Amino acid sequence: MRTNRFRTTALAATALVAALSLTACGGDDEAMGTKPAGSATGTPAPAPTSTDNQAQPETPEAGKPETQTVPAEGKHAGGNGNGDNQSKKPEAAPKAGSSKAIPTCTPKNSRVKVSSVSRPINHLLLTVTNTGSTKCSAYYAPFLRFDDAQAVYPILEESKPQAVVTLSPGEEAYAGVALQGEPGEDEPVVSEGLGVIMVDQNNQSKGEFTLKLPADTATDGRGFVTYWQSDVENALMF
Repeated sequence: MRTNRFRTTALAATALVAALSLTACGGDDEAMGTKPAGSATGTPAPAPTSTDNQAQPETPEAGKPETQTVPAEGKHAGGNGNGDNQSKKPEAAPKAGSSKAIPTCTPKNSRVKVSSVSRPINHLLLTVTNTGSTKCSAYYAPFLRFDDAQAVYPILEESKPQAVVTLSPGEEAYAGVALQGEPGEDEPVVSEGLGVIMVDQNNQSKGEFTLKLPADTATDGRGFVTYWQSDVENALMF
């Protein structure tokens, strides 16, 4: 009986020491401002903030590739619905002097003549002929100077053709020259010589022909010259 009593007392003492140790540890943790893991008295974590009004990054749906819209060259974004927005960038117009530019018809590769016509009245006809071995183009309208006039003769913009007139060797282009306006508006002035200046695709001078005008050619300052045309009828229709 004594042995069992000592054993029971020893076990009770051991349990008491363990309980005191746990109490001491808990007190230390609280004194240091910490809580043991699993403590029911810990501060609850803050509730998650609602993100309904916050922008979220978009992610592609599973199994679908991410796409990006790119405006087509030369067209409005979105194209016309038939795939044209995949068209390649249009080529720029060739610059004067480049390998793609057709040479200008100049005194070096062509000749110009002036002649009178019966219809319409008070008109002249200019004809340029390609005398070279390769193509040349008669760009825009010729710049005209009657005798020693300082100003370039007026150009009729209404006569601008749809395309530049390009001449193969031996071919011709034409420009009509109206000499006077309505009778009695201005006093006509007789001229003897005519300067015909050819221009390139940048409307820059590329050489001048000096011609002798038909006898009694008179201008009154109200005339005009047309753009170069591919046929005589178009040149004299204005």
